[in-house]
Amino acid sequence: MIRPLLLDTCVCIWLLEGTLQPSAHQTLMDAYAADISAFVSPVTALEVATLSRKRRAKSPLDPQRWFDRLVGLPGVALAEMSPAVLIASQSLPDYRDPDPYDRIIAATAREYGYTVMTRDRALLDYAAQGYLAVIEC
Repeated sequence: MIRPLLLDTCVCIWLLEGTLQPSAHQTLMDAYAADISAFVSPVTALEVATLSRKRRAKSPLDPQRWFDRLVGLPGVALAEMSPAVLIASQSLPDYRDPDPYDRIIAATAREYGYTVMTRDRALLDYAAQGYLAVIEC
């Protein structure tokens, strides 16, 4: 059984660019067919806006339109981001990566039982320690 997914920002970018690996795309399609949501953290909006401000985003869309398009995709839903998740992101056991976006992704997944879809090495390493469920893409 597939658990609800939490899409890391890199996956969200590739999904909208149409460059997501076929195996990852199939996983999303399988989840959708099984009526299992793929969640996106609100922190992805912040990360994409930051990339845009630094001129590191490739999308011609402004960050708000980009994010609206993302959460408007079939089967994609907005994850909750409670104060408890934000607090937990700063006290993850054995998590050493200082990236605040990844910390919030990890804390969100742990709080709500999501499987993170990512290629991010820090999140993959954290999963290898047994703290997180991931699907590498």
